[in-house]
Amino acid sequence: MLLASYDPVMYSRMLTGLTLAFHIIFATIGVGVPLMIALAEWIGIRRNDEHYLLMARRWARGFVITVAVGVVTGTAIGLQLSLLWPSFMKVAGQSIAIPLFLETFAFFFEAIFLGIYLYTWDRFKNKMTHFWMLIPVVIGSSASAFFITVVNAFMNAPAGVTVVDGKITDISPFGAMLSPAMPTKVSHVLITAYLTCAFILAAISAWSLLKGRNHVYYKKALKLTMISASVFLLSSAIIGDLSGKYLANYQPEKLAAMEWHFETSKQAPLVLGGILTEDNEIKYGIKIPYALSILAHGLPNAEVTGLNDIPADETPPLWIHYLFDLKMSFVAMMVVVALAFLLLLWRKRSLVYSNKWLLRGIILAAPLAMLTIEHGWIFAEVGRQPWILHGIMRTTEGATVSDHVDTMLIVFALLYIVLGLTAIRVLTRMFRNNRAEDEIAARGIEGGGKQ
Repeated sequence: MLLASYDPVMYSRMLTGLTLAFHIIFATIGVGVPLMIALAEWIGIRRNDEHYLLMARRWARGFVITVAVGVVTGTAIGLQLSLLWPSFMKVAGQSIAIPLFLETFAFFFEAIFLGIYLYTWDRFKNKMTHFWMLIPVVIGSSASAFFITVVNAFMNAPAGVTVVDGKITDISPFGAMLSPAMPTKVSHVLITAYLTCAFILAAISAWSLLKGRNHVYYKKALKLTMISASVFLLSSAIIGDLSGKYLANYQPEKLAAMEWHFETSKQAPLVLGGILTEDNEIKYGIKIPYALSILAHGLPNAEVTGLNDIPADETPPLWIHYLFDLKMSFVAMMVVVALAFLLLLWRKRSLVYSNKWLLRGIILAAPLAMLTIEHGWIFAEVGRQPWILHGIMRTTEGATVSDHVDTMLIVFALLYIVLGLTAIRVLTRMFRNNRAEDEIAARGIEGGGKQ
């Protein structure tokens, strides 16, 4: 064992957290990249531009590798739900069975058409025929994220069930899918996946341009991905505001812990940064007047529930404030990069592809976007504590009591290291040994229209 005192709940949480943290990387890519492939191919067909069609072709090759790893980690999550959280599955299994089944169905739907799409390049006279083969891939990947997020939404705000003496009765499976948390959670997961993948693909183009590879292909790819990222950033800001209002109504303890809001009050300020003392005093923090009331209810005089009105044993860990602040600092950096790109594109287009500081900022934005996804999920799950099923079952009640979870933690950690290194090596060699400009020359692609 890793420690003298064996705690199956702690190890179950560690193993599940590790699996989710690793899986979310490939799940995010699996949701966002198909949409970017579709945008590139559609623009290529509409403009008769072979550069955009090549983007779609190259991005699809890399996408296949990430899908393969995502299948392994997704399977691991399914196994761990049953093995590590048997009591939770016994209580909530019937309520979430339909979205879990539909998530699997959506993946198979996506995988079938992905195979058809990859096999049928250059096999149709009408290029739009091949493009339509990609639409089920886009729908399937997003639907897969939709249904698995529906499960998480139910865990945060159970619906469609009657609870008697702590047990779920009178289950309405479709009612369970319509949790109050579902609209904001699903939309936030989808938009941020699209956003992250746009930044990842933009970073690849920015890296090539920074290395002096000034081919027009990379300029077109950077423009497409950065404009997409800017649109998704705006969308995620709107959804983030709606998420704050959801928390105020359904999970006020999470919102209060996030902002270190202890006294129920009107005109509540939003706290940026700071350090919390043992006496629950905030030092060095910046308070923005009225901002928390506006975030929670849209009105500066609205009353926001404080932690002092929440039972102590139902209060989330207060360190989620630091997590949320770090997450929002990443978002702020991405906003700055996106605005800088748009400003240069508008005022000094000739510099947008050669400004080294901008290109470095775009490269930095990609890992920051993925870290934002990771921090967001940690915030969502830790902020729900002590509940695994909010208001019904505590995390300690849902975990396994079996031995050897610590051994499983080591085994899966080694598996993820191998999978991660393998994926990086394969993707690196795939594209380093087959640069876009070399493939363009080999295919005899000329011109390609305007940037």
